[in-house]
Amino acid sequence: MLRYLTAGESHGKGLVAILEGVPAGVKLEEDAINKELQRRQKGYGRGKRMEIEKDTAKIISGIRKKETLGSPIAILIDNKDFKIDELAVITKPRPGHADLAGGMKFGFRDLRNVLERSSARETAARVAVGAVCKLFLREFDIDIISHVVNIGGVNADTRALSFGEIKALSNKSPCLCADEKASKLMVEKIDKATDDKDSLGGIFEIMIIGLPAGLGSYVHWDRKLDADLARAVMSIQAVKGVEIGMGFEMASKSGSEVHDEIFYESPRGFYRKTNNAGGFEGGMTNGEKVMLRAVMKPISTLAQPLKSVDIETKSACDAAVERADVCAVPAAGVVAEAVCAFEIARAFIEKFGSDGLVEIKRNYQGYLKQLSES
Repeated sequence: MLRYLTAGESHGKGLVAILEGVPAGVKLEEDAINKELQRRQKGYGRGKRMEIEKDTAKIISGIRKKETLGSPIAILIDNKDFKIDELAVITKPRPGHADLAGGMKFGFRDLRNVLERSSARETAARVAVGAVCKLFLREFDIDIISHVVNIGGVNADTRALSFGEIKALSNKSPCLCADEKASKLMVEKIDKATDDKDSLGGIFEIMIIGLPAGLGSYVHWDRKLDADLARAVMSIQAVKGVEIGMGFEMASKSGSEVHDEIFYESPRGFYRKTNNAGGFEGGMTNGEKVMLRAVMKPISTLAQPLKSVDIETKSACDAAVERADVCAVPAAGVVAEAVCAFEIARAFIEKFGSDGLVEIKRNYQGYLKQLSES
């Protein structure tokens, strides 16, 4: 079974990820992980922390001669901004942050103890895990991308673009947006929010191609792969909603406008001309492109803070101000790629075997032959 654990605080010595269950024989180099870590640090509107941390991964177990051994993989990411014991006590919780609820839960009188772990800095470890999973999925021609479709109310129009076009165009954009006109407007919005000492959220989209029909299961609620993806993306800091395919728009349409008609063509097999279901039916992949979107709320730390209450004096005050991003929607998309890669890899390994890459490829080819004969 594929599973992972992360540890580390925002200003601690570093972050650690332990990924267990990766089959033996997957080619793995630190450069591939570092490339994903660098993508996470980019995006217009990021804060000064990104100028301090140049995240690099150290693989300290689980590989030999740049191939996985089937044993747990441990990855270390050092924090250059290591000063956790020197930082000031915080007693003024930020609205929208974990500060107050976390302090109440654990009985902390210093909210620094909450924000150090609840910080989105933790997602660097998850991106490292996802990078390993992407390398595994690449062995089966499965590709995952994210792109931004909304920041601060500016909407991108990418309906006419292919997967490859979106991948290429979004990578050239400071906002990870494939619509060049919208990207420029997003930059202007972020500049205005910076001047106003405010923050912005938005919407990113995840697209996954190359998946066969039948990953996940309909037989029990906790085996539905679309639910696993939704949970994983919802677990990302500041994400407040997830939809798959047409999502919430389905509420205003009739069944004849929503459901994707089924066709058959040899040797292609079964297919659909539309993809309103987002690649899922009954909790399983149906062979179409997987598509999901998530909304990220505006960052809760504001340079011009909102009203709060000091937990010691109980008097009204301005919320604490920490170094933070103005907008991190592009980065959230990269993190979502990582957590989705893990969930897809977990489902794939569960179905096709877990010991070695050669075994899994053999089983997968047999399954594809079975599908072609259906």
